[in-house]
Amino acid sequence: MRKTVLSGLLVLSLAATAAPANASTDSTLHRYAKDTWRSMAAMVEPATGVPSDKVTGDLRTRAQVTSPTNIGTYLWSTLAARDLRLISGADAASRVGRVLRALEKMERDTPTGQYYNWYDPATLALVTSWPGTGEPVRLFASSVDNGWLASALMMIRTAVPAHARAADRLVTSMNFASYYDPAARPDAGTGLLRGGFWPERPPGPNDCFVESDYAGTGTTVYSTCHHYGAPAETRIGQYVGIALGQIPRESYYGPYRTFPDNGCDFGWQEQKPVGSWKQYLGVNVWEGTYEYRGMRFVPNWGGSMFEALMPDLVVPEAKWAPRAWGRNHPVFVQAQIEHGLNEAEYGYWGFSPSNDPLGTYEVYGVDQLGMDGPGYMSDRERTNVDPGYEGCRPAQPAPESYKEGVVTPHASFLALPYAKSAALDNLAKLRRDFDAYGPGGFYDAIAVRSGVVSKWYLALDQGMAMAALSNVLTGGNLHRYFAGSGVEAKLRPVMRIEEWDVVPPKK
Repeated sequence: MRKTVLSGLLVLSLAATAAPANASTDSTLHRYAKDTWRSMAAMVEPATGVPSDKVTGDLRTRAQVTSPTNIGTYLWSTLAARDLRLISGADAASRVGRVLRALEKMERDTPTGQYYNWYDPATLALVTSWPGTGEPVRLFASSVDNGWLASALMMIRTAVPAHARAADRLVTSMNFASYYDPAARPDAGTGLLRGGFWPERPPGPNDCFVESDYAGTGTTVYSTCHHYGAPAETRIGQYVGIALGQIPRESYYGPYRTFPDNGCDFGWQEQKPVGSWKQYLGVNVWEGTYEYRGMRFVPNWGGSMFEALMPDLVVPEAKWAPRAWGRNHPVFVQAQIEHGLNEAEYGYWGFSPSNDPLGTYEVYGVDQLGMDGPGYMSDRERTNVDPGYEGCRPAQPAPESYKEGVVTPHASFLALPYAKSAALDNLAKLRRDFDAYGPGGFYDAIAVRSGVVSKWYLALDQGMAMAALSNVLTGGNLHRYFAGSGVEAKLRPVMRIEEWDVVPPKK
């Protein structure tokens, strides 16, 4: 691998090569990447160079909205396409440059520099009414959406020297302290990130908000009442905030791994955890695990694959936290496989929020793998499993069967680093048994009992697929890009000290 140094940045050049692997497998993965990139490119609005939220399966009709997350996934997909030689370095630099210039023009919140949730990709204007329905859209800044965008900008400043300064200028102007509540976990001695804030007082009678002086600026915003207190994809905002030096590193240990076994105070959670209290960086952490079919693991909120593994596309969690995420990720993947093939007997697996083949966007997951009592279910009928909580909630009978299971291909791509053969086999079966593959790669979701397919391509889901394919085929280029500019030195020491009592399945 040839390396060059430019403007103080370590740059992995286009000469970076993939790690040795099976040639046939790599050929299949490269073909998937080529087709997936076609859908990402089709989402781009020609007038601005910014991607839309989604595109129809024939790649002809784009949505009229976009988000910071969509823009972030397109940026890292562009890096992936370059590194896999699907486009030239000049083309990639041109695409990145157009996006950065668009971001400089887009209206954001001041003084935090946070982007709002929805923009028109054709004009870059804020979306104030929803296309098609006219329903009003209130301005809202999300710690998760901005986290994904910021993570991509952090990659750009390492991976594209010509645009490093512009990317750095944008990302360092985004203040994630605007979401941080230092008093959220007084029992632990640290804080948590809020979901986001409205710049204007929400008018709805059911809107829960807290007036906040964000980032100590003397400006009032209306923050969400809820905090992100469970390990899910929402942790990306925390990673970015720590890496940028904007929130305390101790806050990494603020979110619950499971809620503690504290009588019935947390008796609503999915099951009674097993664990013990530990302390890291002065923070009290309940290191709990759940049980599922002989495995012990740390759950996420709903039990979905993207909650578990989307941050791992950007942050090399298994490497930087080998005794925590490094143990948990492969067990979580095996648990999803076990559910799809053996418990629910769908014949396929991979459950994560996606388009509902018979409706709109919906959350899917494996109920038993999430902390939330109802959880995200794997079928459209929302078949629930309730193991009970000793002394607080009686167990309910196990379901006799599962109904219309909904499988999304992006879940298999996320699983590639931890179960490559199983993921490839699952994708091959989906392609063989259903009309699940089109000109832009795998369509978004399949209802596996009826065979109905959601023939859409989503920037979020295709972007996850591109990132996973890139990391597998290049030996982790996106990880290395994110880790640059001092990010690894700030994050890795915080993550590496934790240890989880995860138990893999018996062989």
